[in-house]
Amino acid sequence: MDLEVVEWNDSQAPTEAELRARLESEGYQVFSWNDAAGTVYEPHRHEHDESLWIVSGQMTFGVAGDDYALGPGDRLMLPGGTVHSAVAGPQGAAYLVGQRD
Repeated sequence: MDLEVVEWNDSQAPTEAELRARLESEGYQVFSWNDAAGTVYEPHRHEHDESLWIVSGQMTFGVAGDDYALGPGDRLMLPGGTVHSAVAGPQGAAYLVGQRD
């Protein structure tokens, strides 16, 4: 897996059920997560690949000096071992986390 941001280009907002089904069909174990406005995650890493898919709100991820602001439907493909940080937007963020080895 490569680091990649996939922007949502559909005119209709995604549903959590739709995004969950897509992640599961790609072999990810999926769980929902919610962060209050301004929640900060300091730089850290995970050993497994992750796909983070925003359901509502906004989340900005920092990777190797670059910031990626994601909104509803946007997806971050995060390879295992990648050091990253995150900050929830002003309305917080609800998102799905897909994990796989």
